[in-house]
Formats: sequence, structure tokens, C-alpha cells
Amino acid sequence: MVSASNTSSIATSTGRSWEDWVSLLDARSARLLDHTAIARLALELMPTAAPNEEWWAQGVAVAYEQHAGLRVPGQSCAGDFRASASRTLPTDRDGAVAAWRERVGDLTEFSDIPLDGEPTESRTEKWSYWRARLADGSRITVNATDKQPGKAVLSVEHAGLSSAEDGEQWRSHWKALLKELAPRS
Repeated sequence: MVSASNTSSIATSTGRSWEDWVSLLDARSARLLDHTAIARLALELMPTAAPNEEWWAQGVAVAYEQHAGLRVPGQSCAGDFRASASRTLPTDRDGAVAAWRERVGDLTEFSDIPLDGEPTESRTEKWSYWRARLADGSRITVNATDKQPGKAVLSVEHAGLSSAEDGEQWRSHWKALLKELAPRS
């Protein structure tokens, strides 16, 4: 089940209580703003000693939107729902993507929903990606990054889902699929 944002972590990491965040944002009519504007406002209000200010500003914005009833847990700022799952594998990121490709390479559908076109792959200096669209309009992004020597994290994010319930079903699906991976070193 998707849980609400952890406001105690926000308070600890930003040095400002959750109640103070709500008061500050309410005083600036944040309930009338979109996600981007709330995140910018949170960044402006962020105490200077807070580490990773931009990241925490996003977290404050999401938590505030949930608090104000502007979105529910698992819902993106665009209104759709997302599901994600990840697994640490005993290999590097190339091995993690190879294990994913080996497991899903011959599939033409996931959970009875056909692929809409061929999957694509790309990489940056730190990340490797495998992406696919499904016929229902949803999108799958698999990313891998090295966690430490000999270990990589492989994550699946499924976006464009129509409900929190769909998100929970897909999260279970992706967790089960990740457990089946047989990484190569």
C-alpha cells in the first residue's frame, strides 16, 4: 500500500516542524497553487541549513498537497497514479539491465496488457534505462545505477495508471518480477 509522505522526516531534515510548514504555506495560499509553484515556494521558505534543498522542497510540496487534499498517496502532480518497486542485485548496472532484458526480452505484454511498440534503452554516465509503453497508455521505466562495487539497484516505475488500486496491483506485479531476476556478475 502506498503511504502518505513522512512529515516527521521532513521536519527532521529541514529543521522546521510540519505544523510550521503548513502554516507558512497556508499563509501564502499554497492550496491554490499547482505542484511546481508549491515546490518553488517551499524552496524559497527552506531554512538555509537544510541539505538537498531542492529535493526536500519537492517532498514538502507532495506532503502539503496530500495534507490539503490536492492529491492522494501514489498520485502524481499530473493526476495519474504511479507504482514502483526496486531490488538491489549482486552485479553492476550493466548486469542488472542484462538480467532485466533476459527476463522480459521475449514478452509482448505485461499482466495481459500488450506493449505499444518496441522498448527502448539509453544510458547516462550514472544511469541505464529501459522504457516501454503499454497499449493502455501507461509507461514503464526501468532504471539501474551502481550502488557500490558489485551491487546495483534496479527500479521499475510504472506511470499513467488510473487509480491507486491499479498502482497496488502493478506494484505487486513488479515486485514479483524483480524477484525472478537472475543477475550475471
